[in-house]
Amino acid sequence: MTEAPALYDVDGNVAIITLNRPEKRNALDTGLKDALIGLLRRAEGDDAIAVVVLRGAGKSFCAGADLSPNPDRAKRAGNGLRSYVYYSQTLDFHRAVWGLKKPVIASVQGHALGAGCELAMMCDMTIAADTAKFGEPEVRFGPPGSAVVMPWIIGHKRARELLYMGDQISAETARGYGMVNRVVPAAKLEAETLKYAKRLAKIGREVLMATKIAVNLGIDAAGFRNALDAGASIVTLGYLTPLESQAAFRAIADREGPAAAARQRNAEFED
Repeated sequence: MTEAPALYDVDGNVAIITLNRPEKRNALDTGLKDALIGLLRRAEGDDAIAVVVLRGAGKSFCAGADLSPNPDRAKRAGNGLRSYVYYSQTLDFHRAVWGLKKPVIASVQGHALGAGCELAMMCDMTIAADTAKFGEPEVRFGPPGSAVVMPWIIGHKRARELLYMGDQISAETARGYGMVNRVVPAAKLEAETLKYAKRLAKIGREVLMATKIAVNLGIDAAGFRNALDAGASIVTLGYLTPLESQAAFRAIADREGPAAAARQRNAEFED
């Protein structure tokens, strides 16, 4: 029996949603994204739940989009409308976390890269293991992800450096940048996250909801939502444009797997 791509547990008034593709470092495919949206809605509809924790099974929180060969990618190749629909749906997935009326806490271990880094940034707060790594390496392999969130979280200068270079940063650096709220020892991540969530849940559920909505409305009014929509459009153009780096990466990924392709490309940037 195939295990569910995402799991749902409850501890008091805290819902715990777990990305459950540890063999793929919780890389996001359509099945996992759909499962997460469904579980987020489940938490939203349960009046007993005040706070949601989002975490990943295994060694990593989320290594990004699943780059394994699949027929859906072949169908999108060269088709602008299909590509735009796909990246718009990816954007809707990230907005499911952002738009949830209950606070969502990301609990990050291992890697939060690409779409996984964006997913963590879309959460209200992030608690990270001291060994965690954050970054968006897509620029080394092709166009960026469809949700260009980072400038809104850490500022333009720092975001440009990370998005342009594709470097990874430590949890402590991410905390200094404002991407992470707290850094804890890796062995204590689960316990510390739950402790934090239960403390937050002591606040009145309705008050938490109203506060989150007020904060989000202010950020959206400043242009966040429009920026995300514009990003999806530009990303679509990028994926329809033949790129030498993307072609080379895809050739190795199809032959040896995405991990091997990433290792070879990242080796070019080592000092």
